Amino acid sequence: MALEGGVVALVLLTAVLHACWNAVVKSSGDQLMAMTLVMGTGALVAGSLIPFMDLPERAAWPYLGLSVVVHTFYALFLLLSYRFGDLSRVYPIARGLGPLLVALLSALLAGEVLSRIQIVALMLVSFAIASLAFERGLPRGQSMKPVLFAVATGILIGAYTFLDGQGGRHAGNPFSYVAWLFFFDGIPLVLATLFLRRGRVRRLLQAQGRVGAIAGLLSVVAYTIVVWAMSRGSMAIVASLRETSVIFGVLIGAVLLGEPFGRRRALAATLVAAGVVALSL
Repeated sequence: MALEGGVVALVLLTAVLHACWNAVVKSSGDQLMAMTLVMGTGALVAGSLIPFMDLPERAAWPYLGLSVVVHTFYALFLLLSYRFGDLSRVYPIARGLGPLLVALLSALLAGEVLSRIQIVALMLVSFAIASLAFERGLPRGQSMKPVLFAVATGILIGAYTFLDGQGGRHAGNPFSYVAWLFFFDGIPLVLATLFLRRGRVRRLLQAQGRVGAIAGLLSVVAYTIVVWAMSRGSMAIVASLRETSVIFGVLIGAVLLGEPFGRRRALAATLVAAGVVALSL
């Protein structure tokens, strides 16, 4: 299923929003609290909207339940990735693996068929994004830790993207599906943070609350658009377009976080853009 030009533009906007809120989590003084604020804000927004929406269709609930579990582990491994690695290193690995896995799952389980050009473009996008993280060769020793956590994060990204694409299609109303997803997503991490940061929650909220809430709103807007877009067209193509966020993530890491941005990264980002254009045609 091809995507309309307007849908493509909105998905590309989500790439910018996604890179921004990830940069907030990475650069925060307490990453667990920052991630909790992101997901907790999503739960609050969703909770305020649910009473005005119909329930998702029954067929969507198994996807919703599995997705909540996968999202919880995704948050855990993302935090571990940022604890041990740079944004410009682990973010490309995690986001680069997602589209390839979504394409495989979509072909095997959802009956989506991509053209040869789209398959080549998908491989180009995934390879170029992942190569940003391996510019100095294969990591060894201690440097393996962030890579392994990022790989696990990428696998989980692919899994929840496929689940939510299917859930949004079966829900009747994809916005209702997203609302319930965000509501349930925030509960496990909020409870864990209240336990792990007990006695410090108020102080951390005062220090990070405003920025974390803004990041949470960006997350809600971005993922709502993504699930809606997957109900309108190919899940693999939407996932690949969304993962152009890696370009913005690397730029944010270079400009705001002082991370390196060399010729190899510039070339890889260019290849990503070329692959995205081919996917969009």
